Amino acid sequence: MHIDKDLVAASATPLVLGILAEGESYGYAIVKRVNELSGGRMQWTDGMLYPLLHRLERNGFVRASWGTSAQGRRRKHYAITEAGLQTLTERQEQWSVVADALKQVWQAAARPPILGDAPAGGIS
Repeated sequence: MHIDKDLVAASATPLVLGILAEGESYGYAIVKRVNELSGGRMQWTDGMLYPLLHRLERNGFVRASWGTSAQGRRRKHYAITEAGLQTLTERQEQWSVVADALKQVWQAAARPPILGDAPAGGIS
């Protein structure tokens, strides 16, 4: 399944903030976690993730620090900040409203029209 790039972009910030709310992480692990969460249906690239992480850092939602992996390689780790947690809460509320509205529309669209109902568009 292909997920439209506009939907991927809209969901990127709350996804990354949500992942970092689980604990500090680094780029490759974040990409891997998105893949796991989506059942492999969202394939993020470094070119998509790192500009987002840099923007989140500039906005004060995440902080970055250098660490060393078990293999001795340096890597940049990201952690969510208090401002990031507040933003995540706001985004959760926003997405809940959007998801609820979509659910209602899709449920209504799945029901067969009742005899005598106006056709779509309100013209009878």
